[in-house]
Amino acid sequence: MKDRSSPLPKIILLGIAGVLLLGCSTLAEKTASAPKIKNVIMIIGDGMGPQQVGLLLSYARQAPHGVLRDHRTALDRMLENGRIGISLTYPDGALVTDSAASATQLATGKFAKAEMVGLDAEGRPAENIIEKAKRWGKATGLVSDTRITHATPAAFAAHETHRSHETIIPEGLLATDADVMFSGGLDYWLPQAAGEKSSALHQQLETMTERAFKISSARKDDKNLLETAQKQGYQLVFNARQLRLATGKTLGLFAGSGMSDGTIESRNRQNPKHAEPTLAEMSEQALKILERDEQGFFLMIEAGQIDWAGHRNDTGLMLHEMLRFDAMLHKVLDWMGERDDTLLIVTADHETGGFGFSYSGKNIPEPKRLASGHVFKPNSNFGSPDILDKLYEQNLSYQAIFAEFDVLPHAQKTADTLAEQINRHSGFKIDAGEAESLLVTQANASKSPGNSAFLVYTKDNREKLLSEILSAKQQVVWASGAHTSTPVFVFTKGNERVIEPFANILHHTDIGRLMIDALRPQGAAD
Repeated sequence: MKDRSSPLPKIILLGIAGVLLLGCSTLAEKTASAPKIKNVIMIIGDGMGPQQVGLLLSYARQAPHGVLRDHRTALDRMLENGRIGISLTYPDGALVTDSAASATQLATGKFAKAEMVGLDAEGRPAENIIEKAKRWGKATGLVSDTRITHATPAAFAAHETHRSHETIIPEGLLATDADVMFSGGLDYWLPQAAGEKSSALHQQLETMTERAFKISSARKDDKNLLETAQKQGYQLVFNARQLRLATGKTLGLFAGSGMSDGTIESRNRQNPKHAEPTLAEMSEQALKILERDEQGFFLMIEAGQIDWAGHRNDTGLMLHEMLRFDAMLHKVLDWMGERDDTLLIVTADHETGGFGFSYSGKNIPEPKRLASGHVFKPNSNFGSPDILDKLYEQNLSYQAIFAEFDVLPHAQKTADTLAEQINRHSGFKIDAGEAESLLVTQANASKSPGNSAFLVYTKDNREKLLSEILSAKQQVVWASGAHTSTPVFVFTKGNERVIEPFANILHHTDIGRLMIDALRPQGAAD
């Protein structure tokens, strides 16, 4: 039979194949000729999904009396000549990640399993970017507002089968030998004797820390890892004044466990005598130290308590955490300027809480006549921007409010007292009846420790119930008290050809590999 097919499709296919090969060749040439980067800074907003970024942007744009200058965020500033992409966060064999697996994937470029630190999907130690950078002769640093033994910073240094091994993780941090480590978590470095107030060690530590915070120990052994750090050449600092004097290899531990939350840091930023450094101050000092290395550096900065606010469904606290993140990013951008030798990556390990503003059928605004003569009469309450100012008025976390209430004498633990305390610390008010429901929750805590499978902090659920009461007044909905699989943003700034591949749909292992490749010196082995 005669072949009736036209040669045209074959010609078209050959042409397409040629174009694709040309495109691949061009991309390969671009990658090969892309300028090498001296420094990489990775900033991780723990729990900072698109929703949390949206809260910051809404506050910047719409809060009638917002504190951000010119209604702009550091992210706006970053994207003046930066790029944006999105990244999937899932770990090996699961839909939703935790911080340990996600940070491991960012640090190594390899898939990891949930709750493991610095191990690949088969449980083998995976070399992270800090270990690579040290091998390549570069300086390295870790900064976090949580504690240095927590999942995210640990994944950039240690190698453990579970993130809970926080008394072992300091030894992994020391083995990695990062030049700068600033965070909380001193308790995990101190021998158990340090918790005894009468001991000479306890008194020595009070002098060393200048009594900036309470001295205790989370260890069950006699290891004093501060002494080990000093033998490795670390200068030890414990407060903001000491931090400002740090010049070389430095270990800064500024709290026994986690550092102060965002509501407290918001006040600290206004107080020049604050003892605990802010996230911005730690980041700025880390850059001053690391930039002295002529070979360049890698620095990871974590705004870690965005996640903690999300777990507790505490919207006012989360706003303050996002403002803490914003202040830090401004400092990093100030340092970076328009330099072409530095890659800046801002992303999140995952989203926490499934947060969002929403409209409701309650408190529908009264009809209003517009200048046009038409009557504006919505069928729903879409939320007033005044809510944003009231969220900022919150000056204690839900957790701290209840802690304050719990230390009162028994006779004072009444619904009226609880309502007064909540109203004093929040821009949204509750009445005695609503406070009574919180006390009932507290009374039933031992019988029913949790009312949801998707809560992390299930001790008595008072914070969750308070969140439900206040969220209805805040036009806020929460989907969960845990992490979600929502893809997260990837913001990049630096040389255009280096940041171009990040403006894509990625997975966190892709980010890790791209970041490692960007930092690798010409001709250096992986």
